[in-house]
Amino acid sequence: MQQRGFTLIELIIVIVILGILAVTAAPRFIDFQSDARASTLQGLKAGLQGGSQLVYAKSSIAGEQATAAAGDATTQVTINTITVETDFGYPDAETMAFANITAWADVADADWDLTVGTGTGTATVPAAGINAFTPEGVDYTSTAANACQVLYEEATAAGDSPTITVESAGC
Repeated sequence: MQQRGFTLIELIIVIVILGILAVTAAPRFIDFQSDARASTLQGLKAGLQGGSQLVYAKSSIAGEQATAAAGDATTQVTINTITVETDFGYPDAETMAFANITAWADVADADWDLTVGTGTGTATVPAAGINAFTPEGVDYTSTAANACQVLYEEATAAGDSPTITVESAGC
């Protein structure tokens, strides 16, 4: 009677081959969290772009797309019963808060941290007119090489639209 099976040498060769495959292929699969965060940032960018266009459309209908005066009642639009301050028809960065962002861009406070730009562009506060959206638990950084954020820079002149930038090198 003949026994069938694998010899010890065959098993060792298979284990070595699997080890080599694991070492070469593992780095490609380990970075899923970084890729997921970067993709989420792209989704947020799209939401902010679409929402700001909605605000602009409402502002244009009201004839206020060329007006910029933060805090002035003439530069406000109402979306889903929420008042949104505008500059040149687009959402104003300095008055941005999750309470009104959810009305026009479907951005949840539970998922994102918002750093409203009131400074001159320091390591902890963006420049005035620029807001940083970072995934919950990720610190804001002004260094693009280390950043994992979406930057919303408000419109600065009539006819301009806000600049929305994804920085995902630090994700």
